[in-house]
Amino acid sequence: MNLLSYIIWNASPEIFSIGPITLRWYGLLFALGFLLGQQIFYYIYKKEGKPEKDVDSLTIYMVVATIVGARLGHVLFYEPERYFSNPIDIIKIWEGGLASHGAAIGILFALWLYARKNKPGQSYLQVLDRIVILVALTGALIRLGNFFNSEIIGKESNAPYAVVFTRNVTEMLQRDPEVEEVSFLSADGEPNQAGHKPIKILLEFAADRQEEPPLNQYLNTRLYERLSYSPYLNEHIDQSTHMNYSLGKLDNGRYAAVINTFAKSRHPAQLYESISCLILFVVLLAIWIKHKENLPPGRIFGIFMIVLWSLRFLYEYLKEVQVDSEIGFINSYGINYGQLYSIPLVIVGIVVLIRSYMGKPETAVNNQNN
Repeated sequence: MNLLSYIIWNASPEIFSIGPITLRWYGLLFALGFLLGQQIFYYIYKKEGKPEKDVDSLTIYMVVATIVGARLGHVLFYEPERYFSNPIDIIKIWEGGLASHGAAIGILFALWLYARKNKPGQSYLQVLDRIVILVALTGALIRLGNFFNSEIIGKESNAPYAVVFTRNVTEMLQRDPEVEEVSFLSADGEPNQAGHKPIKILLEFAADRQEEPPLNQYLNTRLYERLSYSPYLNEHIDQSTHMNYSLGKLDNGRYAAVINTFAKSRHPAQLYESISCLILFVVLLAIWIKHKENLPPGRIFGIFMIVLWSLRFLYEYLKEVQVDSEIGFINSYGINYGQLYSIPLVIVGIVVLIRSYMGKPETAVNNQNN
């Protein structure tokens, strides 16, 4: 039954490294979102008889707007004090810190510039109607990238699909010269009083660290202190529970240890959002396929804004606090920054959707422009 009561996630965020160059799942999925989106946009423009070369310009606008908007959104919305005191850190995107609300604002502004600058017959809302189809797909892939990074984790859960994120534990233990391999297994037994799940940590020791007394000392001192007191691991390991271990030899003659402890299983909030975005992408694309000949401007955009940001508002209740600066705000108002910034975006969607039902279909608009 323990095998079905939670999922252990220990995947590396890196695909491979060659010297100083590292390819990470997040970067690959981020780029794949734009590449797939560009191909779908070629298809849309071809079906609508619009110049396909405009897709290249739109792609550049989207990439720049997403990255710059997401970064500035995180800086301004979540940690302004930190970045204003160290401005050079703003450009260190590789260290993390991208806000989807900032990306949304960046995209809305960039596409307004595009529609204002480019050809007639492509109004601002018409461009947005097509773009958000691809944004939903890209959002699904980016959230999947967050899952590979074991970031944006959810609150504790006892659901059978809850996830024990163990990557932080692996990375910390592999810093020790004694440790060569780290793996995890679910363990027999009942959850402890806090509802945390029994788990086994399997350590295989390096070839040059094969003496039993020093390994026992390592397990009883440095390893014990890290698993019991490191704040870096507190989100994943129940540090209030005493751990026990056994040291023995593998078939290859090397020493290995089995550590019994308890881990915290959590909502896979990244996957909730990823799956929701994928479903939203399919629905929006289906609406465009069915109604593209007679589609009121803003209809798809309005639906996208309402659904995406309403779900974001709800999913935030399942997530852990992302930055410490949110804690006081949450205690005062009961919602976090992500929920606060989602509200005006939902309102924009409602206004645009209502106007789409009051306006004329695109065919009529295009005929008037022509």
